[in-house]
Amino acid sequence: MSKPSSTAALLAASVLVVITAAAAQDAAPTATTPGISGVVAAGTPIKLIKDGFNGTEGPLPLPDGSLIFTENRADRVIHIAKDGSTSTFLDKANGINAFAAAANGDLYAVQTLKPRVGIVHPPGREKVLAELYDGASFGRPNDLVIDKRGGLYFTDSGTQLNPEQQPPAGKPGVYYLPLGGQLEKVASDIERPNGVQLSPDERTLYVANTAGEQVLAYDIGKGGKLGPRRNFAKLEGWKQTDTGPSSGADGLAIDQDGRLYVASTVGVQVFSAKGAALGIIPLPKAPQNLAFAGDDKKTLYVVGRGAVYSIATLSGGYQGRSK
Repeated sequence: MSKPSSTAALLAASVLVVITAAAAQDAAPTATTPGISGVVAAGTPIKLIKDGFNGTEGPLPLPDGSLIFTENRADRVIHIAKDGSTSTFLDKANGINAFAAAANGDLYAVQTLKPRVGIVHPPGREKVLAELYDGASFGRPNDLVIDKRGGLYFTDSGTQLNPEQQPPAGKPGVYYLPLGGQLEKVASDIERPNGVQLSPDERTLYVANTAGEQVLAYDIGKGGKLGPRRNFAKLEGWKQTDTGPSSGADGLAIDQDGRLYVASTVGVQVFSAKGAALGIIPLPKAPQNLAFAGDDKKTLYVVGRGAVYSIATLSGGYQGRSK
């Protein structure tokens, strides 16, 4: 029997390398969570639902346990069914960046192409609620949350989208729009306000300051007005960058026990209701926003840098409002 030629041997070796590499890739470990008491069990898989979206922001659970989020750079909204399949929910929606749902099912959104806040769904219920304050347009409305009275808190990061925009865009701030009432700027002392969230008892408003080292908190008074700013929780990952200081603090979520979840450059940072650091869930890509969904709200969906992940949690999201 003749020996195989050197060419044939080389080809066989190459095929073996490819097969071995493929097998190694298939066997690569799935990203998992560390253990955080009462929050997530150690070794819980971080499941990739889908990657490659053109922007990922503003996740919101729907009553049937599914989820929507905004593919903001593509100016469309994506629906994730409970089986993980995706489809377009809204298209050409004026650059939606985040959602909140009212008790009657109306979907409220902050919109960025023409900066404004309003009702965007269902069809026939669309309505602009705010697009000016003291004669100035908003810079970049960022996030929002609806209280039990139907009042709406939203942040404006103040980014000027168009230097020639008239009237000029307003400065960064937090606004409150009472149901049927007058828009008021309730905080103007945050360098770069981003995610906004209410405590379960709605006595405290949390605001993520992307430029700062702390998640901020305000006591809520009569008529939705805010008390003095205070530091609530110190963030990991704060550093000086080429564009200034940043923690990457973005979206906020709350669970049934009042824990606060913060999407930041280092992952999902979890804090107790008193602001104590409980742990960090690192993800393959830095997260930008997050929300609890599913029938029991025990699935944490995290979006960021074009990817969407889901994580099974021990504690469910707060059931008293959509987010």
